[in-house]
Amino acid sequence: MPSQVFQSVASGAFGRNAFQGGYKIAALGLIFHFLFALTFAAFYYLVSRRARFLVDHAVVGGLLYGLGIYLVMYGLVLRFSAIHSTVYPWAYPWTVLICNVLIHMLGIGLPIALTVRHYSK
Repeated sequence: MPSQVFQSVASGAFGRNAFQGGYKIAALGLIFHFLFALTFAAFYYLVSRRARFLVDHAVVGGLLYGLGIYLVMYGLVLRFSAIHSTVYPWAYPWTVLICNVLIHMLGIGLPIALTVRHYSK
């Protein structure tokens, strides 16, 4: 159910209570999700103004950036959020780890890098 996905995002702020919150909490989770995405995109853009490599080699930069986003989200954000995850980013089962890393690399980092490259010319 899509609302559960966004409730899980909101659980970073509200803990397990987010799953009892219904559509209002799910909407807040959607806002959090886009806020994180916008923040990561803005950060890549700002760094790319100084590190031209990120624009000139957007595919490599984007894939590495997506890996970095995964490590930040699973290594820091989940650890210090209301979820208090104690699992290291690389300690998930292989099927979960590979899927999550690929989603962050191909679905987040790469599109951000390619968009920045497109609008940087």
